[in-house]
Amino acid sequence: MSTTTSDLRQSTTEYIAEAETIREGGGAKGIERQHRHGRLTARERIEHLIDPGGHRFECGLFAAHGMYQKYGGAPGASVVTTIAPVGGRMTMIVANDATVKAGAFFPMTCKKIIRAQTIAERARLPLIYLVDSAGVFLPLQEDVFPDTDDFGRVFRNNAVISAKGIPQIAAIMGNCVAGGGYLPVLCDVLLMTEGSGLYLAGPALVKAAIGQNVESEDLGGAEMHASISGTVDYREPDDEQCLKRVRDLMMADMKTPPMQDAPIESAPPAVEPDHIYEVFSSEPRDQYDVVDVLASVVDEHSWNEYRSEFGESIVCGYARINGWPCGIVANQRKLTNRVMPGGKDGPSRAVNMPAVIYAESADKAARFIMDCNQKHIPLIFVHDTTGFMVGRDSEQAGIIRSGAKMVNAMSNSIVPKISLITGGSYGAGNYAMCGRAFDPFLTLAWPSSRCAVMGAQIAASTLLQIDLAARKRRGEEVDEQAREELLAAITESYDTQQDIRYGAARGWVDRIIEPHHTRDELAAALQIASTFPIEGTYQTGVLQT
Repeated sequence: MSTTTSDLRQSTTEYIAEAETIREGGGAKGIERQHRHGRLTARERIEHLIDPGGHRFECGLFAAHGMYQKYGGAPGASVVTTIAPVGGRMTMIVANDATVKAGAFFPMTCKKIIRAQTIAERARLPLIYLVDSAGVFLPLQEDVFPDTDDFGRVFRNNAVISAKGIPQIAAIMGNCVAGGGYLPVLCDVLLMTEGSGLYLAGPALVKAAIGQNVESEDLGGAEMHASISGTVDYREPDDEQCLKRVRDLMMADMKTPPMQDAPIESAPPAVEPDHIYEVFSSEPRDQYDVVDVLASVVDEHSWNEYRSEFGESIVCGYARINGWPCGIVANQRKLTNRVMPGGKDGPSRAVNMPAVIYAESADKAARFIMDCNQKHIPLIFVHDTTGFMVGRDSEQAGIIRSGAKMVNAMSNSIVPKISLITGGSYGAGNYAMCGRAFDPFLTLAWPSSRCAVMGAQIAASTLLQIDLAARKRRGEEVDEQAREELLAAITESYDTQQDIRYGAARGWVDRIIEPHHTRDELAAALQIASTFPIEGTYQTGVLQT
């Protein structure tokens, strides 16, 4: 086994262990506390809710990973968001994890829920909220409360999603206090279990604010809201009965279409999925053929490469994954040939560097993206790029113009865009390959992948030179040992920030996946995207040609 193969497997093993720890939420004590109150945990509730054997496509598992350590951390950002079948319909489920700080809203909690709402809105997926939260995490209120990607945006989205006719069901199964009370009440249907509380202000705050003594049940209990305020549509004795009712309500929905199978009969890939570990290398100096990687992913005999002899530093092709048609745009990580027009002596030849986007490759990709939009074919972008080619020859060939064309074609796509980061995703290359800023429907990544403005070595060297220049202006002398220590410190910091878990913690990646499950993961993503409404006419605006 090669070193790089071992590294990829090791990264995957480490990811699996980290993921299991995150899924434990607040740990054994938090789970025991939830059970002591007669309540299920967020993940137990989801298991009771979804169809037996249904595939779960969890999003944002690594949200807040390594963040908020001053407050003891917030595994999963204290909320679980997953796409799974309920009553035969693909559904986005948002479940507060009360084992983590009583389900309080951290800044990343808001961003994670907003992202779940965005995915559901774009694919017209029904939303089910399993509410059990103490509200805003007050020590961080300034980062939770006011902005367009904060707490209030969740409620704004509730209202907009409802107006679009996308079903929303909320089940209060614990605490639901203060501003958080608006989320379930803005949904189409509201359920509440005995022992839960729904109020803008709890008994202690009411006493402090207006001097009134009131019991929790009279203030916001399930019976009161079912029989007096008329806020609750269904009062349920416990979690199990509540979740059964939610399933019944989903099965009664005649507007949301049932899950659809792939339109074309599937075929197994040409090679086994584990072959990815033998082909792929995450080492910057190593090469591999991305077509060999794709052979482990796409249905056998479905691959039709587009302009295979032109612009070879990007591979484009039509394919099917488990019967789902798609267009694939992938960075090539091996040396490729480039043939350029010539004069009397005929065409000249050059070699393209691995993982670099050249002008003719960007032109090819732009045209391919346009064609997929014309045919309403979903797009999958496979990232492993250091960015666009630089230098005199590249600039004179119009690399900026060609790159802009690709970005324009991709940005204006009306079909679902799915991004998969397998290796590096750096700088403008990330942008052109449908990075987070360009509205990918879903973003997946392998555990060993990296994402940053540039590679760690170049970035560290650049930052070091800036630091040394500043020290020199201040009259400070830096010897070789101090220089090496500075470089090591900067490199370590940059390595941390380019790690894909760093990006996933901040919501830049929806789902980290095991490489040998890439085919299944992309097939699931395409199935989820199958309800994505493709509306309007594809237009790019002005292109420099």
